[in-house]
Amino acid sequence: MTTTIQVNGMNCGHCEQSVVEALEDLSGVSDASADHEAGTATVEGDTDTDELVATVKDAGYDAST
Repeated sequence: MTTTIQVNGMNCGHCEQSVVEALEDLSGVSDASADHEAGTATVEGDTDTDELVATVKDAGYDAST
């Protein structure tokens, strides 16, 4: 399943990498990508959307569905 969430506060490639690493640490996530220009993160896998949002927030960014 592919899930895309909105992520605010990413300003550069380093920010994208921080979000991707946080998401890929979650159980059930097989792949993750982030785009700071679009303000989104896309996740492949079977993980609850609320858990994805909470993980991005824990990484220091504002996130929503």
